[in-house]
Amino acid sequence: MARTSKAQPTMADADIAIVRIAPETSFKTKAYDALKEAILKMDIYATPDPVMLDERALSERLGVSRTPIREAIAMLEQDGFVKTVPRRGIVVVRKSKAEVVDMIRAWAALESMAARLITTTARKKDISALRTFFKDFGKDRLPQDHIEEYSKANIAFHQALLALSESQVLVEMTNDILLHVRGYRQLTIGRQERIAKSLPEHLDIIAALEERDTELAEKLAREHTLKLAAYVEAHGHEIFS
Repeated sequence: MARTSKAQPTMADADIAIVRIAPETSFKTKAYDALKEAILKMDIYATPDPVMLDERALSERLGVSRTPIREAIAMLEQDGFVKTVPRRGIVVVRKSKAEVVDMIRAWAALESMAARLITTTARKKDISALRTFFKDFGKDRLPQDHIEEYSKANIAFHQALLALSESQVLVEMTNDILLHVRGYRQLTIGRQERIAKSLPEHLDIIAALEERDTELAEKLAREHTLKLAAYVEAHGHEIFS
């Protein structure tokens, strides 16, 4: 008798995890990414006036029609970045003092975890490179005499600290918080009672990271940011008065 060959399974029969090919990125998605990045870079607490967005101006700046702009705005509104106010337009969302305090506390938890990860994975030279953010400040050049410059260095340091953790999840989780925390950092960093302590606290954090003292680095990073939360909670009402 002739042997009957058994049919081999086809790709359709096999249980293969296959991802559907995504279409080319739409103008809506590109507009969303561009607008979100721009908003995250804004200092929306610099003045008490609301930050407004104009569809027509955005359409011209991005070189796309107003339809993808509207779609991107709808996505941003769903994410909580903007809101549409009747008869006024599109406004970038700002948080209340209580909301910002809560966000800073979350930031403290995330940043302390970043510090823990850095002590176990980062290279010594990369940790020491964090000192370059403050190389232009010291006894002969006090931060309080160069507030705007120090404020930028301060924010860049905290962003670099999170990036050095090599945890994309931590970075992404803090990106949205940064929009609001950054504004309050800039407004409070100039207060004498905070700025006098800020630089030595940063340097203590870096020293603990360099020594691979995980518990101390985590503790210092957390306490440093929690001090900001306590300050905003106590004095936040003065910021926009």
